[in-house]
Amino acid sequence: MAKGKGNFCSFCGRGEREVNMLITGMHGFICDECVEQAYHITHELSNLSASVDKLTSNQLAEKASNSEDVAAVNMQNVPKPQEIKAYLDEYIIGQEDAKKYLSVAVYNHYKRLAQPEEKDDVEIEKSNIIMVGSTGTGKTLLARTIAKLLNVPFTIVDATVFTEAGYVGEDVESILTRLLQVADYNQKAAERGIVFIDEIDKIARKTDNPSITRDVSGEGVQQGLLKLLEGTIVNVPPKGGRKHPDQEYIHLDTRNILFICGGAFDGIERKIAQRMNAHTIGYNSVQNVKRIDKNDMMQYIAPQDLKSFGLIPEIIGRLPVLTHLNPLDRDALRRILVEPKNSIVRQYIKLFKMDNIELSFTTEALDFIVDKAVEYKLGARGLRSIVETVMNDAMYEAPSQNISRFEVTKEYAAKQLESKF
Repeated sequence: MAKGKGNFCSFCGRGEREVNMLITGMHGFICDECVEQAYHITHELSNLSASVDKLTSNQLAEKASNSEDVAAVNMQNVPKPQEIKAYLDEYIIGQEDAKKYLSVAVYNHYKRLAQPEEKDDVEIEKSNIIMVGSTGTGKTLLARTIAKLLNVPFTIVDATVFTEAGYVGEDVESILTRLLQVADYNQKAAERGIVFIDEIDKIARKTDNPSITRDVSGEGVQQGLLKLLEGTIVNVPPKGGRKHPDQEYIHLDTRNILFICGGAFDGIERKIAQRMNAHTIGYNSVQNVKRIDKNDMMQYIAPQDLKSFGLIPEIIGRLPVLTHLNPLDRDALRRILVEPKNSIVRQYIKLFKMDNIELSFTTEALDFIVDKAVEYKLGARGLRSIVETVMNDAMYEAPSQNISRFEVTKEYAAKQLESKF
C-alpha cells in the first residue's frame, strides 16, 4: 500500500485520498475499486467464453446426432464394377489388378449399405483393402480419382502423423474427425464413408519380434487402428485434437466405414524373395524359380510378407483384400505423360493457353523426358519433377514475350536439365 503523498491510481487517476486503498506495483499503482471492477470484468468474460464453447460443442453434437437419416442407397444409381474401372482407366494407366480390386470393393461397399434387414442371419461384412506398390505407381492417385466418382464421404489421411495415445502427434481417432468434417458433421453419412490411409508401411513395427520398449509411432499405432478397422463405437472429438476428460464426444460407429490402406513397403521384395526361395528343393522347385519374374517381385506378395515387414497379424487379418501395383516400365511412363485426361503434358498446355500461347512437345522431347524418369527411378512422380524443371525458364519468360507458339524440343529439354542437374 502506498503511504506517500501525490500517489495516484494508474488506471482511474484518483489520488490516494480519494480511495480506500492504493496498491503499489513495480511501475505504478492501482486502487481497490479498479481491482474490484477488473475482477468482475474478467469473471464475466470467463463465463461468456465457457458458454460459447459449450454452445458450439452442443450444436456440433446435436447436429451429428440429430442429422436426418441419409437416404437409402439406390443400387440402380450405383456404378457397376466395370463402370468404376472404366472411369479409373481415363485417368490411370495400367494397374489392371489394383483397379479391379478397388472397383469390386467399392461396389460391394455400396451393396453392404443397401442390404435389407432380413432374418436369414446373413450379414455382408466389409472387406478392407491394402494396396502395396513402390513410390510413384499410383496408389494415392487411385484413391483421389475414385473419390470424384463416389457419393459417400471420402477422405485421405497420412499414417505418418499418428502416434500412440499420450505422445506428441495425432491420435488415430483424428481419422474419423476428418471424415466427419467431409460429411459436414452428418453422423449418418460419415458412418457410410470411405477412408484411404496412405503410408501405412510407415507404422510398421521396427523389429519382427515384439519389444518390451515403446514403439509409439509403429506397433502402438497399429494397435490403435484395430478397433477402427474391425468396427466399433468410437468417441470422436468434434473439433479434433487430443482427448480430455471434460470434452464432449460424437459416438461414431465404424462398422460400415470402408478402409483402404496403401504403402510403398520399401524393401519388402527381399522378404518375398526369401519366402519364395525357402522351398526351392528338387527339380520342380528349380523349374518354378525360372518362372519367377525377378523384376516384379511385388506380384507374389502374400500376407506373411506383410508380417515379416512389421505389420502385426491382427491388423493384417482386418485387411483381407491384398493387391499390388506393378512397377512402371518405360512404355507405361510414356503413356502416363500424354494419355490421361489430367496428364502432365495437358496441364502445361492449359497453363500456356491461359497466356494465349500454343505449347507443343516433339516426340523426341517426350521420349527424352521418359528416359530420364526411368534413369532417376522415381516413377510417375519423377515425370512431373522433370517436366517442371524443363519448363521453368519458359514459364518465367514466355508470358512477357510477344509469342503465340512455343515448342519443346529434345535439345531444349536436355539443355534445361543439364543446367539444373
